Amino acid sequence: MTPANSTLNRRRFLKGSAAGAGILAAPAIISSKALASSGEVNFVGWAGYPVLSEKVFPAFTAATGIKVNFKEMPDQDTMFAEAKVALQAGGIDVIEPTIDRWGGWNANGLLQPFDESKLAMDNYLPGLADGSAGERSRKDGQLFYVPSNWGTEALVVNTATAKLSSPPSLGDLFNPENPAVLRPHSTLAAMGRWLEAQGKLPRPWMDGYTDMAAMAELWDIALAEAIKAKGNVVQWWSGENEANAGFTANGAAIGLCWDSTGFNLRNDGYAYIAPVEGAFAWHQGFVLMKNAVNVEQAHEFVKFVSTPEGSAMWATAFSSNPVGKGSSEFLSPEVSAYYAGTFNDEALAKLWWWPEQTAEFIAKRSEYADKYKAA
Repeated sequence: MTPANSTLNRRRFLKGSAAGAGILAAPAIISSKALASSGEVNFVGWAGYPVLSEKVFPAFTAATGIKVNFKEMPDQDTMFAEAKVALQAGGIDVIEPTIDRWGGWNANGLLQPFDESKLAMDNYLPGLADGSAGERSRKDGQLFYVPSNWGTEALVVNTATAKLSSPPSLGDLFNPENPAVLRPHSTLAAMGRWLEAQGKLPRPWMDGYTDMAAMAELWDIALAEAIKAKGNVVQWWSGENEANAGFTANGAAIGLCWDSTGFNLRNDGYAYIAPVEGAFAWHQGFVLMKNAVNVEQAHEFVKFVSTPEGSAMWATAFSSNPVGKGSSEFLSPEVSAYYAGTFNDEALAKLWWWPEQTAEFIAKRSEYADKYKAA
């Protein structure tokens, strides 16, 4: 998604109060084909979000009669590897990557397009399934990616011990006085953006996402500087559970983590803060495996998450933002208050959306991340 989409007003999405995560969607009009076949859907998604299995999937089953077989994965690289195996072995219908990654999956022959007539594209809030995000969701006019939720990656800090700049900055991640829990590739991007903000890069950081020669030039710089500052890292993370443990078990004072990590720790002396350079923003959604067996059920599953109730439940499970129109009326007030305390209009305007990342870029990015960890 391009920076233009940062004009989406998060508080407009979240200002609704009422039912919260325990809502049960009213039965929808379900495809007869969906119920006539297996009556189940095989879904691979993110680990560390128990509300999905506790509340969301049961609500979907109650509304549609379709059972969700859920397999948890800690990160997208693991999901991608699982999908490549499933292309031969079967067993996956729907997966949930981010908008900047699905193109690489499709380039590897993993995906098939959705049938838009079996979805409800008018359910989505403006800017999430249309506009530039909609363009990024298609290939040759066909729809391959449908949004599920969106959120941010910013500073999680121990309010008692973290040493913060005024205003707080991505540079605080590299302060030797701040024990840190970090995701390697995100941290290298944070270093690049921090250096750019200080005028210390030879060209814009974004150049590296469209030009591999520029990437090598810029990421070499970011890697060298990140290695110099590596001494404060107490834990690497790739998934939600590791990020939480970096604080609760290993004493991190600061981290560059998802909004859900900050939400999980909000009552334990931690705050979620947008850096002055702008929080990273992500856009997550569903893709359909090329050899999916339960295709009708997969479409019903995706459509459910676009309804006001289903969208609110999905966002609440991830402590993130919903994608469906009318979802704010059903969103947990606690989640709403949490975001309102982090993102004012200035912070919203500075959101930095992860750009498109090709398979070649991801492979090179992984090499830099491995060098960073091994140094």
